Amino acid sequence: MAQFPNEQSDDGEFERQDDAFRSKVSTDGSTPHPVARGRYHLYVSLACPWAHRTLIVRHLLGLEDAVGVTVVDPVRDERGWAFREGPGHTADPVNDFQFLSQAYTATDPGFQGRVTVPVLWDRELRQIVNNSEDDICRMFATEFREFQHTGADLFPVALAEEQKALSEFIYQNVNNGVYGAGFATTQSAYEKAFRELFAALDQLDRHLGAQRFLFGPKFVETDWRLFCTLIRFDPVYHGHFKCNLRLIQNYRHLSCYLRDLYQQPGISDTVNFDHIKRHYYITHDDINPTRIVPRGPDLAWLDEPPGRA
Repeated sequence: MAQFPNEQSDDGEFERQDDAFRSKVSTDGSTPHPVARGRYHLYVSLACPWAHRTLIVRHLLGLEDAVGVTVVDPVRDERGWAFREGPGHTADPVNDFQFLSQAYTATDPGFQGRVTVPVLWDRELRQIVNNSEDDICRMFATEFREFQHTGADLFPVALAEEQKALSEFIYQNVNNGVYGAGFATTQSAYEKAFRELFAALDQLDRHLGAQRFLFGPKFVETDWRLFCTLIRFDPVYHGHFKCNLRLIQNYRHLSCYLRDLYQQPGISDTVNFDHIKRHYYITHDDINPTRIVPRGPDLAWLDEPPGRA
């Protein structure tokens, strides 16, 4: 049985639903959501790679005092993402919602899709601005510039076309590729996603043999797209999603690259392996019906020196 039946093709391939809310925070008055300190709140799961990237970008740009954040319970049941007190997650201090689905229906009473994270919430209009991690990261980098406390340039103008192309390649083959393998319901769909995933990882490993980050000596947003999948690969995707040809730890250059990014200031604080493992192994009960959460793997290697210039 498919984990998400409404997002499965007749051939057994996982077809991710489109993001439902794509409005923008603006500095020019072109949308109902003007940029303002404290007006917007980010709802995330520390387990979700898409939400994780928005949290990382918020940190890298120094927007912690401009945009609030609330973390949901990593264990999602048939009612969806929930706000509960627990280790690393809390109740909702903004709206007192019990479930994230309430934010969706408050914005669109007729919403029928799957409720996903991240969500950028407008506290004044009491509605969702956007639930696309791509849009949210871009807005943080451009529309929230006056509140940034760092000089990080995550979308260099000179790299715009190259960055767009590589980000799309990583999304199709790696970010969504692991889901294509993990959520496949036929052998052929699984093997297609599996081959494309490892062909992409092999290509990226070779690429990183010549430089520190994807575009040279400085990281950009595309690096963090890749990071959010790589950091989950060995503890979750390798076993749970049957992406078991190789571990990231076994890649010469990708393993060094992952350690390098993980050890950037403040990044390890955004990574919660307990949330990641409990979410995948407990929530995906069609894939793991026993809901047993593995104790391994040993991830101490992430704290070793990256071995990169």
